[in-house]
Amino acid sequence: MTTYYPVIGLEIHAELNTESKMFCRCANNPFHSEPNVHICPVCTGQPGAMPYVNKQAIESVLRVGTALGSTLADFTEFDRKNYFYPDMPKAYQISQYKYPLVSGGSLNGVEITRIHLEEDTATSQHVGATSLVNFNRSGVPLMELVTEPVVNDAETAMAFAQELQLLLRTLGVGHANLEKGEMRIEANISLTTDPERKPENFNPAVEVKNLNSFKIVSQAIAYEIERQTALYERGEVQVKETRGWDENKQQTFSQRTKETADDYRYFPDPDIPKFKLSETPEFAQQSLEASLPELPWVKRARYTELGLSGEVVEFFLYNPESDALFVAASENLEDSKAIKKTANLIVSELEGIHGDKEVTGSVLNVAPSSLRELVEMSEAGELSSSATKQVLGILYTQGGNAREIAEANNLIQQNDEESMRELVNKIVAENPEQFEQYKAGEEKLGAFFVGQAMKASQGTANPQIVTKILKEL
Repeated sequence: MTTYYPVIGLEIHAELNTESKMFCRCANNPFHSEPNVHICPVCTGQPGAMPYVNKQAIESVLRVGTALGSTLADFTEFDRKNYFYPDMPKAYQISQYKYPLVSGGSLNGVEITRIHLEEDTATSQHVGATSLVNFNRSGVPLMELVTEPVVNDAETAMAFAQELQLLLRTLGVGHANLEKGEMRIEANISLTTDPERKPENFNPAVEVKNLNSFKIVSQAIAYEIERQTALYERGEVQVKETRGWDENKQQTFSQRTKETADDYRYFPDPDIPKFKLSETPEFAQQSLEASLPELPWVKRARYTELGLSGEVVEFFLYNPESDALFVAASENLEDSKAIKKTANLIVSELEGIHGDKEVTGSVLNVAPSSLRELVEMSEAGELSSSATKQVLGILYTQGGNAREIAEANNLIQQNDEESMRELVNKIVAENPEQFEQYKAGEEKLGAFFVGQAMKASQGTANPQIVTKILKEL
């Protein structure tokens, strides 16, 4: 049996969250509840309407390129990509062909070919035999990133797309929600018998379009590898084509033969001037680098060095409000145990409270200073584990000061050995039979006595001190 090696390249479109559209001043609000509200002659393709370029969109793409270590263009231009579709009345899309904004770079070890900027199309809704077109999305800035065909498996492709989504959100250039179509993934998949995967030995590629979840990306690639392998084993030939994904059947289906660049008849848009980006100070490399926040892979490495678990690190990367609380609350904390406790309280406890539909609150209610004080009280033994969680729950739902909440609810842990000894002696005297069994070696009864002490003290007795006194007795 012949061995086939997968060759995968990705094309990922992401809408940019600029204030206005790409080539007009209409609001960038494609999800407005009413159709055809944010429209004008430019984004509806009226004859004679003149486009002009959104500077914020260009800067967003250049920031992405800077984060990826790419080469930023000095000269760039916009082109007309000619094809007809009902949701594109101009019969062409303004895009970039020969001179993209960004070239090269890498993410997650996957090399990037280019990143260019174009306009999104309108959306169609089909009701029976009638098709309706909503132009609220028409003209929304759309970034397209194309990778080299260097991905070899579905898992790598999925991880790349997830990391790109995280980067776009971290930079604040796009929300990249796949379920809303703000990020769309297309996978170009082919097989080769060459173990070195040299481009000249690639078989024709299949492009699977509009994959709208990371899971589907993985499923579609895995299915195509299996389908194409079976096809070649039967002695058939794969043609270059575009395929879709049928979620119900869990398989791809043929849509059309794949177009080439010649089919689109690219030519420079005569209505848009060419750009020398070095003439814009904001587009200088130094300015762009200064505008970048801490990048996901940098923060991931730093948090890992702090001793945070992988699950906790990823939670903070995807939840900026909780991450900001952690950063502020752990500032100036030098004890690694206290830092990890701060992180774990946010991730394990606050997220658990947040997931309870019966509880309403916000991580924004928790002041960093209160969380820091709560951690310090817990580490100093002033609060038990359950009391710490109880105080945190009140902070989440109501806000306030950690110490004041603990005192008002009688949650401060009793650590005075002398008063604890009186309490333990009283409990032992009330339970002589159990104490004799405990002395005889039934250590599990220690938990019974600790429980009695916690009950008698309304949860404020320090269980470690109670256990210490029991053993002394």
